[in-house]
Amino acid sequence: MIPGLGTNLGGGTGGCMDGAALEGAAVVGGVSALGAGLYSMGIPKESIVKYEAALKTDQFLLIVHGTASEVAKAKDIIETTHPAQFSLHSGQAAAAAKV
Repeated sequence: MIPGLGTNLGGGTGGCMDGAALEGAAVVGGVSALGAGLYSMGIPKESIVKYEAALKTDQFLLIVHGTASEVAKAKDIIETTHPAQFSLHSGQAAAAAKV
C-alpha cells in the first residue's frame, strides 16, 4: 500500500508503473516517497534503506499483508524459491510508530 497510490505489488526495473513514477520523487526528510510509504506500514528505517538500494539494482521487493496464518503460508511458499533475503516485519511496529 502506497499512500495516495493504493495497493501495489512489485518492484525493480519495470516491476510496476507506479514505481517509475516514484523513482524521481522528491526526498523529504531523508526518505523517498517509497520509503515514507514503507515506514508508514511499520518497516524500520534501516530496512527501508536496504530495500531502496535493492530496487535500484534491479532486484525485487515483495510485500505480503494478511492474517498471521496467511503470512505464515506465504512465508512457506516464498522460502521454497530460496530468496536472496527474507524479512518479516510485524504490524505492531506501525502501531507503535503512530502513538
